Amino acid sequence: MNLSTMSALAALAGTITGGLTSVLASWLTQHAQARAQWRAQDTLQRQELYREFIERASGCYIDALQHDKADIPALVELYARVNRIRVLSSPKTIKSAESVARKIVDTYLESNKTFLELREMANSGSIDLLRDFSETCREEFESLRTQF
Repeated sequence: MNLSTMSALAALAGTITGGLTSVLASWLTQHAQARAQWRAQDTLQRQELYREFIERASGCYIDALQHDKADIPALVELYARVNRIRVLSSPKTIKSAESVARKIVDTYLESNKTFLELREMANSGSIDLLRDFSETCREEFESLRTQF
């Protein structure tokens, strides 16, 4: 081969290598950015869902402590959130949300609580129905942070 052909082939090989490297680097960068954006969106979606569940469950629990007649529309909304949790969350979080909902339904079957009984429940910690759920959610978020 003559020297000019070899120079041209070497330049062409270098150009191809540089172009492929640039394309690969761009693809990897975009892929990493898309994954990071998806993780952030997923985390925000879960946070919003858990916040809504906690607020709805708190309201239902207060109602259940004070009334014998169940607030059916509120319970339906609560169970709708449990089902949304089933779609997005870990099995442990799902189990905890289901437990909260069952406890609320069971509370409607109990006698209404007086203020003194509520005070005793607060002092003993038994009034905090959502503690396990909140801690389970925190564990889930911590495990998501370590995965990525």
